This record gives sequence, C-alpha cells and structure tokens, in this order.
Amino acid sequence: MDENIRKQLILFQKNEITEYYVYKNLSKRIKGNNGEVLDNISNDELKHYNIMKKYTNEEIKPNKFLVFWYLILSYIFGLTFALNAMEKGEEKAQINYDDIKDIIPEFNIIIEDENNHEKELLGLIDEEKIQYVSSMVLGLNDALVELTGTLAGLTFAFQNSRLVALSGLITGIAASFSMAASEYLSQRAEKEAKSPLKASIYTGIAYIITVILLVSPYFIFSNPMISLLFTIINAIIVIVFFSFFVSVVQEKTFKYYFLEMLTISFSVMIISFVIGLLARMLFNIDIL
Repeated sequence: MDENIRKQLILFQKNEITEYYVYKNLSKRIKGNNGEVLDNISNDELKHYNIMKKYTNEEIKPNKFLVFWYLILSYIFGLTFALNAMEKGEEKAQINYDDIKDIIPEFNIIIEDENNHEKELLGLIDEEKIQYVSSMVLGLNDALVELTGTLAGLTFAFQNSRLVALSGLITGIAASFSMAASEYLSQRAEKEAKSPLKASIYTGIAYIITVILLVSPYFIFSNPMISLLFTIINAIIVIVFFSFFVSVVQEKTFKYYFLEMLTISFSVMIISFVIGLLARMLFNIDIL
C-alpha cells in the first residue's frame, strides 16, 4: 500500500475511534430513542475503525481531548450543538474518503453509513433551547442594537461613567421586561406558537445577560470613553459567540450572520454617537 494512503487511513482511524467514544458516551447519557440512535451510530463508527485497521494493522487511540470537548459542548450548549459541530468535521472527512474509495472498495460502505448518520442526526434531537433560539436571538439582538446605541449616546451626552451606568442599567432592565412581554403577546397571537411564557423567559434572560455585559464596564472604569471602548469589545464578543452558536445549530453561514449583526448594531451605535454629541452641544449639558 502507498505510504501516503496508509497515513491517511491512520488519520481516518483516529477520527472514527474518537467519534465512537463520543457517540457511545452520549448514548449512555441520553435516554429513549435518541440514545438508541446514538448507540447504533457509535457501533457503525467502530465498524469503520475496524475496516481501516485491516489495512493499517495498527491499533489507534482516540483523541481524548476531542472526546472531552464534544461532551462538554453537549452539556453547555446542548446535544444539537455538539452533534452539528462534530458533523461539520465528518463532512470534511468525507471529502477525503472520496479520494481513496476507488483504491479501497469498502470505503463505499463507510461513505454510505456517514450519509445515513447525517440524515438520522438531523431529525434526532428535539431540545427546548433549540426550539427557542429565535426568542433568544430577539432578546440578544434587541439589547445589542438598542443598548449599545443608548450607551454610546449617553456617554457623549453625560460623559460621566456612573451616571451612564445607572441610566443604562435602568433602561436595559426596563426594556428587558418590555421585550419579554412583547414576545409573550406575539407568541400568544400565533396559532402554532411555542409556549408563550417560555418564549418570553428566554427573550428576557438573553436581554438581561446582554445588558449586564454591556453596562458592566461603566461600573469598573471611571473614564467614560474607556468604558465605551470595553462595551464595544463586549458587544463584539457577544456577537461572535452567538453568531457561532446560531450558525452551528441552524447550519447558517457564520460570516454572513456575524457581519449582519455587527453592521446593524454598530450602525445604530454610530447614529447614537452623533445624537448624543449634538444633544450635548445643543442643550449645553455639563454634568460633573
């Protein structure tokens, strides 16, 4: 066997045995039909590993870090997120599988299994947090757009960190309840809506968390411009984090979703800069 192909097979082996342990561990934690599906997929991954082992004659150990990583992701972000993240890795692997399937006919079986895995996994999970992603997006987006712009405007108008912090916190908390109530009423009006109460709670929580992250620099730094700088940094971190989450669970393009959120949030912020500056000049505001 060609040495380059053998090296590829060893990499595939490691990938298959790693995924075997991920699926097997997840199947032990997930009950019911979902657990059975995961267990069946884990057995297929072990079968793939043994097929490659016949050609490499090597026993390969799993990547323990990746096993631990995907399990942690499933605990923190949910099973759907962890499985979709791992499936993205499998899609890349299948491209390489195609390169050597003509040399090793059994790879056609592996490719067919992997395609079946994808179909099974797409309809596998019915997680509550995934059902309410749209509600979380609503709360987070609204908080980013409204509060970032508000804090920017207040910073130029007042130029006092404590006053901006207090005003931003009061505004943000009040707006979170308002947004949660609006989401509740919106869901109530939909015939096939999810639980209106749960949708409003997810919206409110996402809003409040974003408020805390954006306002906190004003409680830490006395210089309002430094506070604003860290608020902008926090806003970008929130956008990156949530864009990545949504792109994985809803299989959207991360770059497009991130740039869209970033553009909207910072366009409103820049407009608020100008409004705050004009208000300070027009009304001659000077707060010490």
